[in-house]
Amino acid sequence: MEYRRTAVIKLDTPEGAGEHLRETVEQFKYCANTASEWCWHGRHQIPEESGCQPETRGVSGDDDGYHVTSKAKAECGLYDQLREETELTANLVQKGIRQAVEAVKSGVERLKNDKETSRPTFTADTAIYDKRSATFHRDYVSLSTVDGRIECDYILPDDSENPPTKYITDEDYEFRRATLHRRDGDWFLHASMLKEDDDTDTTTGHRTVLGVDIGVNQLVVASTGRFWSADEFNHWKREYEKRRGDLQQCGTRAAHAAIAGIERKADGRFEIFLHRVANEIVTEAVEHDCSHIVFEDLTDIRENVPEASWHHLWAFRRLYEYVEYKAEEHGVEAVQVDPRNTSKRCSTCGFTHDDNRHGEDFECQKCGYQNHADYNASKNIGLQYLRRRQNADDGGAPVDVRLNRGTLNVSGEYNPPASSEA
Repeated sequence: MEYRRTAVIKLDTPEGAGEHLRETVEQFKYCANTASEWCWHGRHQIPEESGCQPETRGVSGDDDGYHVTSKAKAECGLYDQLREETELTANLVQKGIRQAVEAVKSGVERLKNDKETSRPTFTADTAIYDKRSATFHRDYVSLSTVDGRIECDYILPDDSENPPTKYITDEDYEFRRATLHRRDGDWFLHASMLKEDDDTDTTTGHRTVLGVDIGVNQLVVASTGRFWSADEFNHWKREYEKRRGDLQQCGTRAAHAAIAGIERKADGRFEIFLHRVANEIVTEAVEHDCSHIVFEDLTDIRENVPEASWHHLWAFRRLYEYVEYKAEEHGVEAVQVDPRNTSKRCSTCGFTHDDNRHGEDFECQKCGYQNHADYNASKNIGLQYLRRRQNADDGGAPVDVRLNRGTLNVSGEYNPPASSEA
């Protein structure tokens, strides 16, 4: 059996190395954004003198006739240019191009399904490494940068029984690849690790998932019954919009400068708030021994939550990003599932009908189950993940949705905890 884990490792960077790492990720983003624009706009015919194979120079079978979704063609058309325009190693240039191609592929799929989308852009301070651009050791890593190799020691917790120390110190786990991240001035390595176990006994105990629903009034509701109100966020949003509107009416240079100031202040306040909520969501999952935190797919969140403003949409996506990387540090995985009917489906009997939900109230028209609509949806989101895994090879391990007391199985049946009433 294969075990795949992500170890989030804080790096101790040598003096002066931060500048080189920052420039490396900036040039990596430049490669990705240049490739994204090249792949997204227009069909490209690469001239014969490029040296590329004929099947690569024309329209690839992977392309949709307009966008370029062939990694081979993108590399053929851009590699030499980006090698000249950056100081990155060949491998990092290739990784930047391939990251863009994967994002363009996702955009093309949305267009094929008549969904709105736009050209992918890359703004996060990240760069992707494999064994050609990084050398992974058990206590440090050597990274290719714009100024040669830089060695960074790992800063690991003393507790050897918990991630990431648990995986780093286990020689059976092999480093496969990693993504370098910069957050709040510090550098982190998100290392993908693989362990192959010859033991064929795949029997394991129960695992549970935490389903979460996101919304405008209740920012997050977990399947354990934990609510995170959006009142504070919505209050700040209204205050920000009012002040911004008043200043825009002035139209002066000083007013525009003031708008930029309140935007920075608001962004900082929102970020702190979302970090706190993300920490509490991850803690909720860890305390209930959950292997996954399940969100609804945010791709079509604008259609699924029509009352949400752009502030809310930004907050939903940022919150998921925070939960995703914070959860990794505890060996918990954040995933997204198709949210269709999760707000209208009864988590008890499965009956789905528009009349089941009225605002924040849920009452099943078939079995009479009543509860907060967002709480019902959070359980359905967890159940959606269970249904998706029914046909997966999970080693025979049953997976349930975690509630405050007990669990739900894939059929929606309630399993009370020991010495608890049903």
